Amino acid sequence: MKYKNNNAIALSLTAALLVGSSSGFAATTWKIAGGDSEGSSQHAFGLKFVEQLEANTDSEFSGQLFMSSQLGSEQDTVVEAGLGTLDFSILAINNVTPFSPTVGVFTLPYVIQSLEEAELLTQGEVGAELVENTVNDAGVRIVGWAYTGFRVLTNSKQPIETLEDLQQVIVRVPKNEIMIDTYKAWGGNPTPMAWSETFTALQQGVVDGQDNPYVTVDAMKFDTVQKYVTNIRYIFSIEPLIMSESVYQAQTPEIQQAIIAAGKVATKHSAEFLTANEARIKQQLIEKGMVINDPANGEKEWIEKATTAVWPKHYDSIGGKDKLNRILRLLGRDEV
Repeated sequence: MKYKNNNAIALSLTAALLVGSSSGFAATTWKIAGGDSEGSSQHAFGLKFVEQLEANTDSEFSGQLFMSSQLGSEQDTVVEAGLGTLDFSILAINNVTPFSPTVGVFTLPYVIQSLEEAELLTQGEVGAELVENTVNDAGVRIVGWAYTGFRVLTNSKQPIETLEDLQQVIVRVPKNEIMIDTYKAWGGNPTPMAWSETFTALQQGVVDGQDNPYVTVDAMKFDTVQKYVTNIRYIFSIEPLIMSESVYQAQTPEIQQAIIAAGKVATKHSAEFLTANEARIKQQLIEKGMVINDPANGEKEWIEKATTAVWPKHYDSIGGKDKLNRILRLLGRDEV
């Protein structure tokens, strides 16, 4: 009888555990910060990443997006992810650069000149090297890449075609030395400012302009506070998804692989999103009243001043002149 009672107790415990595991199952939901608003490339990338993560893990893991800098400025999220207090963040590469300087090669003016070049560099040997660097430098791991297009210059005062025109406006720039130095090389008036503060500063006239891709200009409703657009092509905006390295290392190899695989799917989706939407968004901004023009003389003077003054100043921070030349060779261009 005692033996039967033990069996009954054991069976009861097993049944309780099974019921508890099936009825009490809850997915691990990671927090994912984003600096831009809904409708942006960051948002499209994040939605696809979460969808694929759930598919790869049978819904054992998911993610919740917190857009519009709800969890802090983009640079703040790098710090928090490095500390392990934030799981993921989607942010502009220029906001990773202060913490891992070699990724600054992607913000050197006029290095990347097309979406195809951005894909080649981020998804090849250069991108793999930068992933390791960010792990070592900042305690965060890049697990995917969002592509947002060229950062065009917007302002509320006047059309800008020449560098002389640029000197008449105050432009908000990220807290990124390469981008600040680029505007200085052009003779402009750069004002470093956190992304989360930018719309209000434009609205209140603290600054006259800013630069970001068309997709971002539309998503952030900058057309309501900006009138003029200049099609400069000095930086192709790349926005990686970073993950806390401590959170990543706490996962099983299978879940780590599921995360990386989800990042690859989201990366491909981001390129498709940009290709499908950029021209349409540009036309919508025109219909909303924005006036778009190109720089005079094909941007020649802008390119010359930026590459001759800014590139040499930042060779050391990006990992050396040889590294830049390796990238230029990969892109089929002349070395410096």
